[in-house]
Amino acid sequence: MFGVTGTGDTSGYGRLVQTVAMPGGTPAPYGPVFDEVIAHLRLALAKTFDEAVEKIVVFRGELTLHIRREHLVLVAKTLRDNEALRFELCLGASGAHYPEDTGRELHALYHLNSITHNRRLRLEVSVPDSDPHLPSLYSVYPTVDWHERETYDFFGILFDGHPSLTRIAMPDDWRGHPQRKDYPLGGIPVEYKGARIPPPDERRTYS
Repeated sequence: MFGVTGTGDTSGYGRLVQTVAMPGGTPAPYGPVFDEVIAHLRLALAKTFDEAVEKIVVFRGELTLHIRREHLVLVAKTLRDNEALRFELCLGASGAHYPEDTGRELHALYHLNSITHNRRLRLEVSVPDSDPHLPSLYSVYPTVDWHERETYDFFGILFDGHPSLTRIAMPDDWRGHPQRKDYPLGGIPVEYKGARIPPPDERRTYS
């Protein structure tokens, strides 16, 4: 009916496995605009730069700064307030889960925009699953209020200092975080008028 070929599986389950290779750190030079951003940030942070910035990645035309969590708020404030940087707007926060990345399983990502200089960059912070605490950026960018709540809801990252870190999509008593890679795909015992939804690989096909 929808032009599906092969198994006819439209659930996204399909037992597909894809190897994800994370891009490594990018050596300088990064490109004229990116070089300028890094130079200004390095000057503003002074001796703290090497301790705060874990690695710099330029991938598919995007600049990503991997920040150690204890320096996240300082780096964000510097990017926002420094006249040469002026990343005034945080476009959102999101999460990612890499279960094989031992000690760095959970990642939080912030997308920053400089309206003044018409530039964008990303901040990425990793935390271990055993200690998923991260300082909230609400005090720096109030727009991340609901984004951090959603990331907490779906990935379980705890944003310390957030004014009201509550679930916004799942019920308060829901167990687990549905966007993690180890979360079951389907087959969760949810009842609709007494019916149970089977896992994707046990559902009937329509082709």
